[in-house]
Amino acid sequence: MSNGDIFLGEVIGTAILILFGAGVVAAVVLNYSKAKDAGWVVIAFGWGFGVMAGAYTAAPLSGGQLNPAVTIGIAIDTGVWDKVHIYIAGQMVGAILGAVLCWLVYFAQFQANADKDIAQPTLGIFSTAPAIRNVVANLITEIIATIALVLPILAFGLTKGLGVSGTAILIVSFLVVGIGLSLGGPTGYAINPARDLGPRIVHALLPIPNKGTSDWSYAWIPVVGPLIGGVLSGLIFNAAF
Repeated sequence: MSNGDIFLGEVIGTAILILFGAGVVAAVVLNYSKAKDAGWVVIAFGWGFGVMAGAYTAAPLSGGQLNPAVTIGIAIDTGVWDKVHIYIAGQMVGAILGAVLCWLVYFAQFQANADKDIAQPTLGIFSTAPAIRNVVANLITEIIATIALVLPILAFGLTKGLGVSGTAILIVSFLVVGIGLSLGGPTGYAINPARDLGPRIVHALLPIPNKGTSDWSYAWIPVVGPLIGGVLSGLIFNAAF
């Protein structure tokens, strides 16, 4: 795969991932959305379908990693680091683009936030926030949840035929749904630095009425936690398999 294909594939795939993921949260929480109050299960499946759509789209170009934690875990496993920066750059650009596209889709609902009677913070549509703010607990949650994502992804590569048939991407999509349902309660399961940081930057810049804070004091946890989880996943995989 050429550097250009890798970058383009990760941009397109991650943009689709964030469009679906941020989009389902917007659908569930924004006033005047037809899916208002549909619930956490809908959000978890929306993110899972976002992974499926993004990864299948990007796979022919870049392999569809879509996540710096996955990219780093794979690099530790294979020892190949020369394209890591290209993957991560594409993922960040794609995450920013996907967040902007979500804003455009729900533009009228975001503009309705100007009505002070129904105004609501909007950061949760774009990025994660903890249910209970505890730095150590939140960081540990993100590390463990990311290991629960990246380690199985690495292990799936040991099963003959999954990658060739494309079934691995479908399984990873359901894995993301499972993580959301089982481990998403404490922090909202970022498990992907680009997924959290890119949309948070967009939230800070967008002209959304009454949007509230972008919570930069917390922003390092959904970046550092998943990166640590990706590193540990690669190390565990190399030691155990």
